[in-house]
Amino acid sequence: MDEQRRQNVAYQYLCHLEEAKRWMEACLGEELPPPTELEETLRNGVLLAKLGHCFAPAVVPLKKIYDPEQTRYKTAGLHFRHTDNINHWRDAMSHVGLPSIFHPETTDIYDKKNMPRVVYCIHALSFYLFKLGLAPLIQDLYGKVNFTEEEINNMKRELEKYGLQLPAFSKIGGILANELSVDEAAVHAAVLAINEAVERGVVAQTMETLQNPHAMLVGLRQELAGAYQEVLHQAKLEKGSSARNRCPQVIPEGEDVYDWCLTQAEIQGNINKVNVRGALEEVDNALERQDVLALHCALQEPSLALRCVQRDNLELYLEQLSTDREEKALELGYLELLEQEEVQAGILTANRRDENERAMLQAVGRINAAVRQGMPAKTLEALLDPAAQLPDVHSPAAPLYQQQLALLQRQHPRGELAQEELFVAVEMLSAVALVNQALDARNPSRLWSSLVSPALGLSGVEDANAQRYFDDLLQLKVQSREAGAEFLSWNDIQDSINNTNSSVQDETDRVRALWLLNEALLQEDPEVTLAALLLVPALPDVALPTAPRYHSVLARARRQKIQATQDSGAALCWEEIQEGVCQANQDTVAARRMALGIAAINQAIKEGKASQTLRVLCNPDVALHGVVSACAEPYQEQLAALMATKGPAGNTKPCWVRHRLLDGAEFYLNLQTLEGSWQCPRHSSFYTTHLSREEMQSVITRVTLAHERERLWASRVALVVKLQARLRGFLVRRQLAARRHVLQEQRPAAIRIQACWRGYRQRRAYLHRLHYLKSNAEAAIKIQAAVRMWRARRKYQERLHYFRQNIKAVIKIQAFVRANKARGDYRLLVHTKSPPLSIVRRFIHLLEQSQHDFWEESEVLRLQEEVVKRIRASRQLESDLDLMDIKIGLLVKNRITLQEVVSHCKKLTKKNKEQLSEMMSMDKQKGLKTLSKEKRQKLEAYQHLFYLLQTQPVYLARLIFQMPQNKSTKFMESVIFTLYNYASSPREAYLLLQLFKVALQEEIRSKVDHVHDILTGNATVIRLLVGFYRNLPGQSALRHILAGPVQEVLQDRTLSINTDPVDIYKAWINQTESQSGHRSKLPYEVSPEQALSHPEVQRRLDISIRNLLAVTDKFVSAITSSVDKIPYGMRYMAKILRMSLVEKFPKASAEEVDKIVGNLLYYRFMNPAVVAPDGFDIVDMSAGVALRPEQRRSLGAIAKVLQHAAAHKAFQGDSAHLCGLNQYLEHTHSKFRRFISAACCVPEPEERFDMDEYSEMVAVAKPVIYITVGELINTHKLLLEHQDSITSHPSDPLHELLEDLDELPTVQSLLGDSVGSLADSSAEQLSQLSRTEISLTLTNKLVPVASSEESDTRSLLLSTKQMLVDLIQCQAGDSLPDILWTPASEHEEAAHEHLVCQRALWDAQSSAQLKHHPCLAANSQLSMEEKKRKVIRNLRRLESLGLVHSASHYQELIDELAKDIRNQRRHRQQRRGELLKLRHTLEGLDAKTLFYEEQIDYYNQYIKTCLDNLAASNKGSGKSKKLPSLHYTAAQLWEKGVLLEIQDLPPSQLKNVVFDIIPCEESGKFQVKAKFMGIDMEDFQLHYQDLLQLQYEGVAVMKMFHKAKVNVNLLIFLLNKKFFKK
Repeated sequence: MDEQRRQNVAYQYLCHLEEAKRWMEACLGEELPPPTELEETLRNGVLLAKLGHCFAPAVVPLKKIYDPEQTRYKTAGLHFRHTDNINHWRDAMSHVGLPSIFHPETTDIYDKKNMPRVVYCIHALSFYLFKLGLAPLIQDLYGKVNFTEEEINNMKRELEKYGLQLPAFSKIGGILANELSVDEAAVHAAVLAINEAVERGVVAQTMETLQNPHAMLVGLRQELAGAYQEVLHQAKLEKGSSARNRCPQVIPEGEDVYDWCLTQAEIQGNINKVNVRGALEEVDNALERQDVLALHCALQEPSLALRCVQRDNLELYLEQLSTDREEKALELGYLELLEQEEVQAGILTANRRDENERAMLQAVGRINAAVRQGMPAKTLEALLDPAAQLPDVHSPAAPLYQQQLALLQRQHPRGELAQEELFVAVEMLSAVALVNQALDARNPSRLWSSLVSPALGLSGVEDANAQRYFDDLLQLKVQSREAGAEFLSWNDIQDSINNTNSSVQDETDRVRALWLLNEALLQEDPEVTLAALLLVPALPDVALPTAPRYHSVLARARRQKIQATQDSGAALCWEEIQEGVCQANQDTVAARRMALGIAAINQAIKEGKASQTLRVLCNPDVALHGVVSACAEPYQEQLAALMATKGPAGNTKPCWVRHRLLDGAEFYLNLQTLEGSWQCPRHSSFYTTHLSREEMQSVITRVTLAHERERLWASRVALVVKLQARLRGFLVRRQLAARRHVLQEQRPAAIRIQACWRGYRQRRAYLHRLHYLKSNAEAAIKIQAAVRMWRARRKYQERLHYFRQNIKAVIKIQAFVRANKARGDYRLLVHTKSPPLSIVRRFIHLLEQSQHDFWEESEVLRLQEEVVKRIRASRQLESDLDLMDIKIGLLVKNRITLQEVVSHCKKLTKKNKEQLSEMMSMDKQKGLKTLSKEKRQKLEAYQHLFYLLQTQPVYLARLIFQMPQNKSTKFMESVIFTLYNYASSPREAYLLLQLFKVALQEEIRSKVDHVHDILTGNATVIRLLVGFYRNLPGQSALRHILAGPVQEVLQDRTLSINTDPVDIYKAWINQTESQSGHRSKLPYEVSPEQALSHPEVQRRLDISIRNLLAVTDKFVSAITSSVDKIPYGMRYMAKILRMSLVEKFPKASAEEVDKIVGNLLYYRFMNPAVVAPDGFDIVDMSAGVALRPEQRRSLGAIAKVLQHAAAHKAFQGDSAHLCGLNQYLEHTHSKFRRFISAACCVPEPEERFDMDEYSEMVAVAKPVIYITVGELINTHKLLLEHQDSITSHPSDPLHELLEDLDELPTVQSLLGDSVGSLADSSAEQLSQLSRTEISLTLTNKLVPVASSEESDTRSLLLSTKQMLVDLIQCQAGDSLPDILWTPASEHEEAAHEHLVCQRALWDAQSSAQLKHHPCLAANSQLSMEEKKRKVIRNLRRLESLGLVHSASHYQELIDELAKDIRNQRRHRQQRRGELLKLRHTLEGLDAKTLFYEEQIDYYNQYIKTCLDNLAASNKGSGKSKKLPSLHYTAAQLWEKGVLLEIQDLPPSQLKNVVFDIIPCEESGKFQVKAKFMGIDMEDFQLHYQDLLQLQYEGVAVMKMFHKAKVNVNLLIFLLNKKFFKK
C-alpha cells in the first residue's frame, strides 16, 4: 500500500507540473519543456521573471530580466545573477498581494531544495491572479494526462530525495480565504417540503412551502408563483439526472439527500433568477410604454440590486435604456429583454451624462463671468476647463477669444452665452487662431488644412484656389498688422475668400465665355455669337445690330489664326476677341459714314453739279480711290449715265440701300431714318437707282484709268509685255501643282485596292487548307485526344508529387478543419436551444465521470484538512511568538532575567519543530475512527450534529449570545471557523456569511433598542465579523486601499502633524531649553487657551492643520475610490446592517443609518489599520523595526479627522481650535455617504458564490470538516448546557441528535486505546492530546432516502437519461426512435459491452465514497436490448406526464442531455477553482510560517547580542577608567533649574540636601544618592535612555525618590555636559 501511495503521489505531482506548465504557457505565449524537465528549467528564474512581467510589468520590466533568452544558461549553466530573476518574481507576487505564506525561498528554486513548494506557489499564484482577473484559470489534469512508468518512478525517487510531504494543493483556496466562511440558513424540513411540493407540481402548495419562514427564503413574490414552480421543477429534474451520473462515494454512511433534492441555496438562487427576470420584464414594459413612473418603480425592484438610481434622472434613464433596447433589437434581429448588467450600465451612463451636464453649466457660467471681466487670461483659463465640453483652445489667441466672445455676449439678448453658442463660437475662433498661426508661420499647407476645417465654417473655399487664398490672406495679414490688428477676424478671412473667389470666377467666366464664343464662331450663327459675347466680361459696348459684323470679324480672325498656327483647334484669346469687337464697332461706324457718304454722292449726281459731285467723291469716309480733280466732268457724266440706266423696282417707295464692303460684308442704310444695319431688313424694298460704292469706284477707276492709260501707254509698253509673260508662267505652274496634289490625296485608295487583292489570295489558300482538314477529320481527332491525355496525365503527376512533398501541411489542414468542425459543433451545443442528436452524440462522453474527477474530489477533501491543520499550527506558533515578545519586553524593562528569555526561546523552537512535525504526519485511524459498531454510531452522530449546526445558522447564532463575549469570541475562533473550514470553498464561504447574517439580525432584533446602540455598544457579531474579514481575507484589501497614502506619510521625514496646542507648546519649551541650556521663563503646565495665545504655537498649529488636510485628502480619495476592493463579506454585512436597521427603525433618518454603516466599514474595519499599519501588514516592516512616535501621532491625527468625517461629528469643546476643519468635514462626509451607498450595492451571496441550481448537481464528495478532539467536546458541552435556550420546541431536530450522542465523552474515549492510560497524565499532556484532529464527513440524518427509483418522475427521468447516454454512445442513428427501434449490430453490442466493463473496472478501483449510486449501477449493467425496452417504457410514461413528446422525436430529452453536458463542464471548472484556492491558501500559510521562523531567528540573534554585550561589559569592567561622580546641593540644582521642588521641604532647607550622581559600570546608567543633613536617604537608578524617551514623549517633569521634581530637559543638558562632553 505504501508503494502504491508513493506512486500515486508521484503521479499527482507530475499532473501538477503539467498543470503549471500549461498555465505558464497560456500566460507567456511560448512553449515550455515537458513536465519532467520543468523543475530544472525553472532554476534559472527566467520563466518565473517573465511570468512576473505578465501580471506586474512595472515591477519586473523586461530589461531587468537576466539572460532572457537563456543563452548564458545553455552554454555555461547557472550563474549567481540568475537569483535576481527569482527575486524579481517574488517581488511581483508581493506587489499583487499574494500572501507571503505561499512564497518559496530563493534557494528552494536556485538550489532545487524544495521544488514542490515552487510548483505549489505557481498554483496558488494562478488561483490568486484568476480572482484578480489577471490570468486564466489553471487546468485540472489529474487523470487526463498519462506518464510512463519510468517517469513516475523517476519522480517518486526525486520526491524521496526532498524528504518532504507533498503540499496540499487542494487547500490553497482555504488558506487564501483564511477564516472566510459563511453559513447556510436553511431548515431541512422546510427545504424538503419545498422539494416535495415542487415535485407534485401544484403552484399554490409550492408557494406556501416557499413562504415558510423556516426556509429563510427572501424576495418571494406571489405573482411569480407559477414561474417559481416551473424553474424549480426544471432545476430539480436536472439535478436528479446529474446525480444518477455521479460516481460512488468514499464514505459508506449513505447517500446525501441533496444529491437529489434542491438545497436552500439552489432554491433561493432560482427564486432570485425568476425575480430578476420579472423585474427586467417590468423595465421592458415601462420602456415600451415610455412610462417614467413605471420605469422608476421597476428600477427600484430590490432583486435587480441597481446602484445609483436617482429620481431626478428618470427622463435620462428612459432615453438611455430605450436607446440600448433598440440597439440590442437591431443587433439581434428581434426584441430581447435588457440584461441586468445592461440596465445598470445604462443607469450609470445616464448619471454620467447628468453629472457632465451639471459640470458643463457651471463651467459655462464661469466662462461668461470671465468674458464680462474683460481679462483674456481668465477667459482663456475658463475656456480650458474640460467640464465646459468645448473644443480645443489655443493659448496664444487669448485676446481673440476675449474680443470676439465679448462682442457675441453684448449682442446676445440675455447677455449670457449658452454652451451650444460657446461651442460654435470657440470652435470657429480656434479655427481662426489656427489660420492666423499658419499665416504667421507662412505655411500654405497648414493654412489650407485650417481653411477647409468644418470648424471654421467658411463658404466658397475651393481646392484650386489654395495658393491664391494664401497669397491674398498673407497680404491682408500684413496690412492688418500695419493697421494695429494682431489677428484676422473670421469676417476678414471670409471677405478675402470671397474676393479671391470673385476674381477667380471672373477669370473662369471669361475663359468659359471665350470657349463658348469660339464654339459659336463654328456655327455660323451671329445670334449665338452675340450671346457668347454678352457672357464675356470687360468687353467694350456690344450692340445687337452689330451682331453679324461681330461674327464676321471674329470668324475671319479665327480662320487667320488657324492658318497662321497650322492648328485646326486654335481659338481666339480674350485680347483678340476684344480687338475683333472693337474692330467690328469701328467697321460699323465706318460703314455708316461710308453709306451716308455714298448717299450724298448719289444726291449730288442727281443734282448734276460736277464740282459738288467731285467734292463728295473726295469724302474720306467713302474711301474712293483714284479720284482726280481733272476728271470731274467725266465723273459726273459717267455716273449720271449709269444712274439713268437703273430704273425703279416696284411701286412701293424704297427706303433701304445695300452697301457691300471691301471684305464682302453688306451694310444696310435707311435713307429716311439714316439708321444703319448689318442685317438685311425683312419686308423692305431697296433703292435700285442708287449707285453703290463699287459702281462709283468702277466708274471712277474706269475714267481715271482711261485718263492715266493715255499717259502711261507710251512710257510703259515694255513693262506690260514682261508682266504678261510672268502671268502665263504662273498659270502653268499652278496647273502642275494641282495635279500633284490630286495624286497625293488618292494614295489611301491605291493602298486599299492592293489590300483587297492580297486578301482575296489569302482566303483562297485558307479554303483550300480547310477542305484538306475536313477530308482528314478522324486522324485529327485522334491526334488531339492523344495530346489532351498526355497533358492531363502530366498535370495529375505534378499534383500528386506536390501533395507528397507537402503531406505534413495536408495533415495540418485536415486537423484544422476537424478542429474547426468540433468547435462549431460545441458552439451549436452551447448556444442552440435544441441541438440535434448528432451534436449531442459528439460530446456525450463528457458526462462520464473520470478517475480524475474522483481524484479532484478527494484532493479537495485532503487539502481542506491540510489547511485546517496549517491554520491551527500557525495560530499556535503566533501565540508562542507573542509570548516571546512579552518576555523580551520584560527583559528590556529589567523585569525578568536574560536566562529566562533564552530558556523560553529554546523551548519555543523545540516546541515549534515538534508541532510542525506532528502536523505533517499522517493521521492514524484510532479512537472515534475505529472500525467498530459503537464507535461508528458515535462518529455518525457527530457527523449528523455538525451538519445540522453548519446548515442551520440559528443554533450557532443563539449559542453565541448565550455565552460571555470573551468566551464567545474564543468559541468562534476555535470551533465555528473550523466548522466552515475557514471558508476554503464557495459553499462554506456562503454558509459562514449566512451565519453572520442570521446572528446580526438576531442581535439587532433582541439587543438593540435604539438605533445608536450599535455605536455605543460592542456588538458581538460585528466584532467577530470585522476580526474575521480584517485578517487574511481582508488584509490584502486594506493593503491595496491604504498602502499608498500610509507609505507617503511614513516616507515623508519632514511631515509633522500635532494638533494638540499643549503638546505643541511643551515641544516648543523643550526645544528652547535644550538649545539654550537655561530654564524657560514661561510656565510649563498651561491650558489649551493659554498655549494658543502664543503666536509661535498658533503658527505651528496652522502648519500642522495644513499638512493634516493635505494628507487626509489623499486617504479620503484612496478609501472612496476603492469600494470594489473591500471584501465582499464586509460589504454584504454592511448591506444587511443597513436593511435591518431600516426595518426595525423605520423612522430613523437615512443619515443616522449611514453613520452606523460607516462606523462598521471605516471605524471598525479600516481605522485600526490607519492608526497601526504595521500591525495589519499595510506596509512592509523589517523584523525589529517599529514606527516612530511622530509617525504614529500623524496617523492618529489623520484617523481622528477621518473618524469625525465618517460620523459627521464637528470639532467643538476641547477641540474647538480645530473648528476650522468643520467645513472640510461636511464636504468629506458627503463623500463618505456616497462611498457607503456604493459599498452596500452588492449582489446576494447566492449570486456571488454561484449557489444556484447547479451548485452541487455533479458534486462527488460530501462536505468534510477537520476539528480537534477538544473543540468537539467543548461544542458538545456547550450545546448540552444551553440546549433549552437554543431551541424551545421539544420536537426540534437538535434534541434528537443530542440524545443520539448520549453523555459527554472524554478525550480518552474519543482517542481510543492507542493513547494509553492517561490517569496520571499532566494537564499539559492532556491539553496537547486534546489538540489531536479528526475529520468528520458531514451527513444529514433527517433527510429521507428515496425508496424506489421508479416511484417518482425525477428518478424516472434520471434513469432514462442515464441509459440513453449509453445507447447514444454505442449505436448510431439520426434520432432517438431510430436508435431505440433499430436492432444493434454486433459491433455496437461489443462497444456497449466494452463501455460497461470499463465502468465496472473504474468502480472496482474507486473507493467506496466515490462509487456510482446503486440504482444507476444496476441500470448500467443491462444489455442494449434490455436498456432499449426499459427506455421505451420510460418514454411512454414520461410522455403521459407531458415531459416529452414523440412527435418531436423526444427532442426534450436531447435538450436535457445537452444541458447536462454544459453543466458538467461548469462544475468541473468550479472544482478546479476550489483546488487552486486551497493550494494558494496552503502556500500562504507556508509563507506565514516562514515569517514566524524568521522572527524566531531574529529573536535568537537579539538574545545572542545581549549575551555578547553582557559578557563584554563584565570582561572590560576591571580595565575601564571610572568616571568621576557629581556632588551638588539641592540649592545648586534649584538655581540651575534642574530641581523644581522637593515635596514638604521649604526652599530654605534645600542647602541641607545633597545629591550625588555616580556613573555605573553600565554605560548610560547612573546612581543618584540623596543625603539630608549628612544622613543617607535613598538611592535612585537613573537610565539615560529613559530620560531621552521621556523627552521624546514630551514629558518635561519627572519625580525622583517620589518627592523631588526634576526638569527632564535641564537634567539631560547637565549629564551631557558633565559626562558625555556634549
